[in-house]
This record gives sequence, structure tokens and C-alpha cells, in this order.
Amino acid sequence: MSGQELDLDAYFSRIGYEGPRVPTLETLKAIHHAHALTIPFENLDVLAKRPINLDLASLQKKLVQDRRGGYCFEVNALFAAALRELGFDVTTLIGRVRWMSPEEVDTARSHMLMRVELPEGSYLADVGFGGLTMTGPIRLETGIEQQTPHEPRRLLEHEDGLELQAKIAGEWTPIYRFTLEPHRRTDYEVASWYTSTHPSSIFVQFLIAGRPQEGKWISLFNRDFKIRGLDGKAETRILDSADEIAEVLETYFGIRLSEEDKALAIEPYLDQWRAMSAG
Repeated sequence: MSGQELDLDAYFSRIGYEGPRVPTLETLKAIHHAHALTIPFENLDVLAKRPINLDLASLQKKLVQDRRGGYCFEVNALFAAALRELGFDVTTLIGRVRWMSPEEVDTARSHMLMRVELPEGSYLADVGFGGLTMTGPIRLETGIEQQTPHEPRRLLEHEDGLELQAKIAGEWTPIYRFTLEPHRRTDYEVASWYTSTHPSSIFVQFLIAGRPQEGKWISLFNRDFKIRGLDGKAETRILDSADEIAEVLETYFGIRLSEEDKALAIEPYLDQWRAMSAG
């Protein structure tokens, strides 16, 4: 097997999927759910100032073999490769994040997602949006509330294209906006380089990890560890040390950090994160 071929057996073992390998809607739903609940969203390599490589060999080593997570350009690229290997018709897209951004704040195209064509129609798939990763695909159809294994979603028409929203504690919240223009790996390489290196990028400054679990969301932002139910109610715990953060990452996100990881990706930022909490 060359480095640019996907080892489907290893990938399915990683996400715990043992179902059919045919390009159907039911297969898409099952793999989407298994991937989202297993491979976490995280930016530890960015904080450690390691390069983010989007070639398939690097993605397989990091996300499958080393059992790590990644951010959208990594986890969605791996997911798209798996779908294509199964015979799905996949088009990768890019969007502007609107989650927790005031309307007057402009945002760049920095989020990877995908369109999947099926006999039942076009579907939006996305396994890489931090603490609000979709746990199932939705129809690429506007104006209707659509159920997922977690919270409902909907698509609305917008001057920037389409806007994805999530219904959280009864309120609709914008997640991101996107168009249906296809994008190539080179487009994601540029966006990922900006996201992982620019001083103003949140991924360069803050620790961000997210993972949906059955009936709840698990997230870590710097020292704030949160478990949120689908009703919006959350339990938050403030972590004080690199060891505590490492313990939570291993216990809840399945990420085992080395001493080098802690020294590069957590300890240099702790004082800054403590100051943020104090402020």
C-alpha cells in the first residue's frame, strides 16, 4: 500500500465501525456518527508549533495509527478520503465560521466541510467542528429543521451562500456560512497554514478540544473543561496544571500526551490561560 492509499481496515478499526461498505445513505450516517464520536477535534500540534500536514499518509499516521485528533482540515480530509474509497461522490467545500462571532465581525474561509451526492439527494457532512461537530449528515435543503443524533440543524439562504445553524437549548445559533463552490487540497493547504500559524488565529493562542458523546458534548478550552447536555446545561471544571489537562485529554478525548507534548503544547501557555480566567 502506498502512502496515498487509505487503509480502510485500519480506519474502521479506529472508529469502531463494522457495518456494510457500500455507498448508501445508511452507511454514510453510520460512519459519520462513528467517526464524530471517536476521533476528537484538537489543536495540540498547532500549539506545539508542529507543521500540519494534509497528505493522506500524514493523516493516517496521526489520526489512525497514533490515535490522535485534529482540526477540520485534518479530520474532514480523512473522512472524505474514506467516503471516496467506498465509492461515495464527495465534493469538499469551505466556509466562514460564525459560531460565537458577532455579526459585525468578518471571518475568513477557514472551515472544511463536504457535500455528498446520493440517490436520495445532496447531503452536508462534517465531522470536524470542535464542540459542535455534527454527529450525522443533513440534507442540503434550506428552511427545514433536521434531526441529528444530537441537536437539530437547519440550513438557511444567506447573501454569503448558505448558513448552517444548530438549535441549542431551544435557540437557533449560526455555526458557519458556505457556498457550493468546490475546493481543492491546495485551497485547504493555504487556509490551514493561516489557521495554524497566524498570530491572530485562535488555534495559535488557545487549547481547543471537542468530542460529542452519546447525549452530551465534551469540550476543553484552555483550562475550562465542560460537559454539556443536549438541554444546554453544563458542568464546568477549571484545570490548574499541565498534568490535570493531560489527564482530562486522555480520559475524555482519548489523547495520550508525552512529556514533550506537555512541555511544548501546554506549559508555555498556562500563565496566559490563568490570566484569562482571572480577568
